[in-house]
Amino acid sequence: MTKTVQLITYVDRLGKNFSGLGSILNEELSGLFGGVHILPFFDPIDGADAGFDPANHTAVDSRLGDWNDVRNLSKQTDLMADLIINHISSDSEQFQDVLKNDEHSKYWDLFLKKEDVFQNNGTQEELGKILRLHPNAPFLPITLDNGKTYNFWSTFSDKQLDINVETEIGQKYLTGILDSFADAGIKYVRLDAVGFAIKRRSTSCFMLPETFEFIESFNKLAAARGMQVLVEVHSYYKTQIEIAKKVSWVYDFALPGLVLHTLFSGNAAALKKWLEISPRNCITVLDTHDGIGVIDAGPEEDKPGLLSEDDIQSLIEQVHSNTKGQSKAASGEAAENLDVSQLNTTYFDALGRSDRQYLLARCIQLFCPGIPQIYYVGLLAGHNDMQLLEKTGNGRDINRQYFSRADIQQSLDKPVVESLFGLIRLRNSASGFNGEFELLDCSDQSLQIKWTHQQSTIELKLDLVNMSAAIVQNENGIVTEYSINDQLERDHEQRADAKQS
Repeated sequence: MTKTVQLITYVDRLGKNFSGLGSILNEELSGLFGGVHILPFFDPIDGADAGFDPANHTAVDSRLGDWNDVRNLSKQTDLMADLIINHISSDSEQFQDVLKNDEHSKYWDLFLKKEDVFQNNGTQEELGKILRLHPNAPFLPITLDNGKTYNFWSTFSDKQLDINVETEIGQKYLTGILDSFADAGIKYVRLDAVGFAIKRRSTSCFMLPETFEFIESFNKLAAARGMQVLVEVHSYYKTQIEIAKKVSWVYDFALPGLVLHTLFSGNAAALKKWLEISPRNCITVLDTHDGIGVIDAGPEEDKPGLLSEDDIQSLIEQVHSNTKGQSKAASGEAAENLDVSQLNTTYFDALGRSDRQYLLARCIQLFCPGIPQIYYVGLLAGHNDMQLLEKTGNGRDINRQYFSRADIQQSLDKPVVESLFGLIRLRNSASGFNGEFELLDCSDQSLQIKWTHQQSTIELKLDLVNMSAAIVQNENGIVTEYSINDQLERDHEQRADAKQS
């Protein structure tokens, strides 16, 4: 994976279709991104979870294009696609065959049933250990056409039925998706919900030793097809460090909460602790199609986190205040969420729509170890979409806006977006980022990060007292200084002058 910044986007919510997305990348977003994580484009894109519940994981939704369109875009830029490891839609051809043919269906073993793990139904204590993402039990009783009822495993929603990845047909199903990706020129595979793939009784059924073995094995399958794997797991920060040892890439999911805490508290101590030990083979994000995870930097049972429970609660309350209650209305049990521990809001709104704090947050992300990915809503400094939330009732839709070409053009006029584009181009072009990361010694009310490659350096100096940042770049002896505050002021003045003229 190149060191350049990556884009995360839905095809239909930014470019309408693959052709439109390719055009936007060539025009409005020209020169910004070295790759694109295209969120689920499978049939259908408008199911129960915006494409994360595919009925056919090897078919492109015809409203977006076809595999030739994916292949053409892969020639234009590096592509990452989601392989949804844990589940498939109950509307799938496979499950419809199970409904009709019961145990005689050739797909019977594709779907995980309660009885596959708990042959004697399991004790209340055993069942209570299972990690739940929603208040309901993870078993969904479904009556088949012959009148028999079975408890199918359903970790996420009632439309998303878990796959038995340890059966021959389960493994064949997943490798078939890999083959489709490889044929289309996709270079990177994001393993969605892989932490729940393996279930064992008397456990949480999440990130078990067997799960690590499964991830390592799947990583080899992808590598044999010329692809690299990114593992998507929200978990305790030390677990992420262990996962990083076994795969090509892992998310830095602790970073979004730590950045918010740093800016809210004016103290970078927790962030510095993480940057000293964080995986270097990571993808950094502040916002994604999911909510802002708050468990990743927190404690786990009796194990201390990078942030305390009080820190996290304070962070949550500050976000709710900054969004004037919008994030509260879209998070937890207030909306149809699959994860009650997440905050649903745009990152720009989480920071109270402060241009300055938003750019400081992006500075931190772009200077952290790893490859930065920027979500399309965050790229355009998008606001919470309360109309879409009201329409769907899905909390995550508050941060899954649809942008027309005119909306994109309008967003480009925002000084904060123009400044962010400048930071992205600097991150892509500065030679220092090809070298070594160094966390410089300074007070906890400041943060200083330096990158060095041969004779070139680039340094971020963040002042949390004055909420200001300066970047000093030495490119082979040519020194340039940038001030985030000065840049914003110049952008605002230029916009004001343009309006007057």
